[in-house]
Amino acid sequence: AATAPRIPPTRLALHHFDVNYSLQLKDLWPSVRASLLCEQKYGALLNNFSAVNHVPQELELLNATDFVSEARKKAQRSQQAAAAEEVGRGESRSQEGSGEGRTAMRAETVTQAEMSPLLRASITSNIKCYTFPRGDITRFRPARPDTLGLLDYYLMDAASLLPVLALNVRPDDLVLDLCAAPGGKTLALLETGICGRLAANDVSISRTKRLHQILHSYVPKEIRETVSVTSCDGRDWGQLQGGTFHKVLVDVPCTTDRHSAMEDDNNIFHKRRTKERQMLPMLQLQLLMAGILATKPGGEVVYSTCSLSPLQNEYVIERAVEIAETQFDINCRLGELVLPHLTANFGPMYFCKLRR
Repeated sequence: AATAPRIPPTRLALHHFDVNYSLQLKDLWPSVRASLLCEQKYGALLNNFSAVNHVPQELELLNATDFVSEARKKAQRSQQAAAAEEVGRGESRSQEGSGEGRTAMRAETVTQAEMSPLLRASITSNIKCYTFPRGDITRFRPARPDTLGLLDYYLMDAASLLPVLALNVRPDDLVLDLCAAPGGKTLALLETGICGRLAANDVSISRTKRLHQILHSYVPKEIRETVSVTSCDGRDWGQLQGGTFHKVLVDVPCTTDRHSAMEDDNNIFHKRRTKERQMLPMLQLQLLMAGILATKPGGEVVYSTCSLSPLQNEYVIERAVEIAETQFDINCRLGELVLPHLTANFGPMYFCKLRR
């Protein structure tokens, strides 16, 4: 008997997205869909450990700008304008998008994030990430080593930096990156230059090797040696080191929507991975709960995915808060969803901050 033709995982992913995200995003979905199927834009995270100091000038000559510093300036102007308006009217100014749920930001420019309540007071000045303007599809040159072999910048989806900024690391904080590989967010945490101690964990040994490679390529030996890299099941971390950390980043495995729409290799929509995909929200919830338990009272957790799915985003947060409220007080702040846009094709990226 003839066997049924094999449907590529990318086609299965797109069908799944069309059915679900068209209901969720409505008129925005055609634009987001087209963006997912186009080349992704990158940001250049400057390596503060590199001895090369001419890179900012080089990138600025190419018309790239540091979106983190631009966001900080715009946030300050926004706060000043809001304060003036409040004085003038004699009443509180309401913030658009405040309250429960999430705000969806179209990534026409990543600097729209500066208006987020999550980021307004937590933009770390030591982190610098350059992006090209909206509509500019210039590609960054490959990173180059300095005299010690450390590369001058790390190319990443600039939206992936937002959960690190939202974590708002303070001097001497003990920080846990629970699902750290391949290492971009771990590197960004180190680039703040103020972590008291950083623990980077990933359950996958092969992905942890990639994390080690990133650290070796960008971070001096004396700094690398202060980072504790482990390959434990993150779900067990609350039992291993409960109540230890000031800040915890829980960047969970997800459907990685952009990859799933574009690449058949290692695609979670492959039919043999159906059960794994269906179990993702449960895994994500368990990892988030472990992250909460690993946090000191008064500490903060940022949960993030690179998926548009409410089942992997808001619903995981809502369930975690329900569970955690029975044990201790949890303050859940507004979640944010960055939507890809053709003129600035970053994301998708969801992140939400909780305080234990």
